[in-house]
Amino acid sequence: MAEFTLYGAPFSLYTGKARSYLRYKGINYKEVLSSAKVYKTVIIPKTGVRYIPVVQTPDNTYLQDTAEIIDYLESKFTERSIVPNSPKQLLVSKLFEWYGDEWLLLPAMHYRWNTNQDKYIYSQFGKTVLPNFPSFIQRFIGKKIGSKFRGFVPKLGITDNTIPALEHWYENELLPQLNTHFASHNFLLGDRASIGDFGLMGPLYAHLYLDPAPKKIMEKIAPNVIQWINRMNSYKPNIGDWQDNDEIPRTLMPILTSMFKEFLPHMLKTPIAVEAWKQKNTDNPIPRMIGSSSFTLGNSEGTRLVTPFSQWKLQRVLDVLPKDTKSNESVRDFLSEINGEQLLTVKVNAPVKRQSNVLEWV
Repeated sequence: MAEFTLYGAPFSLYTGKARSYLRYKGINYKEVLSSAKVYKTVIIPKTGVRYIPVVQTPDNTYLQDTAEIIDYLESKFTERSIVPNSPKQLLVSKLFEWYGDEWLLLPAMHYRWNTNQDKYIYSQFGKTVLPNFPSFIQRFIGKKIGSKFRGFVPKLGITDNTIPALEHWYENELLPQLNTHFASHNFLLGDRASIGDFGLMGPLYAHLYLDPAPKKIMEKIAPNVIQWINRMNSYKPNIGDWQDNDEIPRTLMPILTSMFKEFLPHMLKTPIAVEAWKQKNTDNPIPRMIGSSSFTLGNSEGTRLVTPFSQWKLQRVLDVLPKDTKSNESVRDFLSEINGEQLLTVKVNAPVKRQSNVLEWV
């Protein structure tokens, strides 16, 4: 079987998502560390951007961004599909992918950078970038690179004002809720992984399980989540099926309700901001960031960057909303139960698309 190549890093959030997917699908691949040399000779010249993971196909196509990597590979490897074909389960799986990619960045980045584990983190960066150099040089370079990521933390809305609410939500709500769910279900929607599982896998594995400080929290609060992580990383997963009759496990309902209470209201401001930016900058390339907007977490308020890329992820969710009347009614009733009806009324007046790894107007 032809071999794929995954360029990434052991402690990279999105590499964890892609690696788990490749294993789950039984795709033959090798992993190459994204060292400084690999960035210079492969990643940048082949993709035009500086992000990992990157997957190289046997015919030398280079794929960047986990959503497009998975879309491409799902079209080529149809067995062990991770995309449900029933309306509610498809929507929920896409919501969880979006949730993991975007909202779980908050605990992932907080616990990585605000929990006194700098020596470990800087060492990991250094080992990735300069794998054959002495450890003291790796730590020095790792600190220079890692400091850039640390500087991004407040821009995500992780500040002294929001950290108490963030920790309360993660440790007293999300982790216990996931632990309860995985006590009776192997994956989000039953005995088969969906795209939503892989969305959660990135932050829950690379940052919140591998990093020493948050790992202690997960071991104490959520041992069933650790068992799920092990299943998601297995080369030979036991694959059953999703819940019958398009059912959504009741144990997911508290998480979904919270999602629509705090995550979605903030994210729905993005299309408005993107449209406003386009009206003033019609002829300019779409930037990665176009300002900021407020959000609420528990009893705290914060301000977070607005990114057009988040709108692209939102569009992927809206694209799976059913068009036929019967399925639409089923989804509408389900969304009503979790106070998510506003999703059905979202308008994206300045849609974007990814072309050659950058965003363009549709």
